[in-house]
This record gives sequence, C-alpha cells and structure tokens, in this order.
Amino acid sequence: MNKPLFFAGMALAIILAFQVFISDQDLDASLVIRALVAVAAGFFIMRTGFRMLGGFARPVAPPPEAGELRKVKITYRCDMCGTEVRMTMANDQIPEPPRHCLEDMVLMAPIED
Repeated sequence: MNKPLFFAGMALAIILAFQVFISDQDLDASLVIRALVAVAAGFFIMRTGFRMLGGFARPVAPPPEAGELRKVKITYRCDMCGTEVRMTMANDQIPEPPRHCLEDMVLMAPIED
C-alpha cells in the first residue's frame, strides 16, 4: 500500500466530510477542487519540512586522511621584510607558518572574507 496516497485520500475525505456535514453546504465541484488543493499544499509543505529536517540529520563528512592536501586560504607576512605569502593547499587545516628571513611568518587576518 502506498502510504502517502492513503493519507492524502484520508485527508481529502475528512475535509469533504467536514465541509458537507458541519457547514451545511452541498457537495459541488468547487468544494472538491478546494479540498484537493488544500491536501496537495499540505502534502507539499509536510514533505518539504521532512526533507529539511532530514538534511540536518546527515552526519558531517569525515576529514581527509593524513597526508592528503586540503584547500585553505591563509595569508602570511614576514615581519622583517614585508613579504606576503598566500597558502592555498596544505596538509593540515591550520598548518605551521612558513619561514622567511630566518623567522616564522605572521598569520594575517583575511580582509576580503
């Protein structure tokens, strides 16, 4: 049995029964069309909500294996001479700073990010 179709049919039957018996209206085509639109809209909203919640439930991807390069966007600057270096690939998320003028370079804060 297809559960979504079963529940949609049940919802349609409940809406039509509510409209006919409670509000004393005759069953006409516009009432059926409005009920079908209401059931379809409810199904779409519920399905979208379940998919959004399912997206939150997925686990985060595992980190790359050791030795595998990762994309980074880090800029370093030498305090002695002012040379700047931008690192785009590294073997660690926060790699050790490179050396220049026999000193470790200083990490610069990204300006455009």
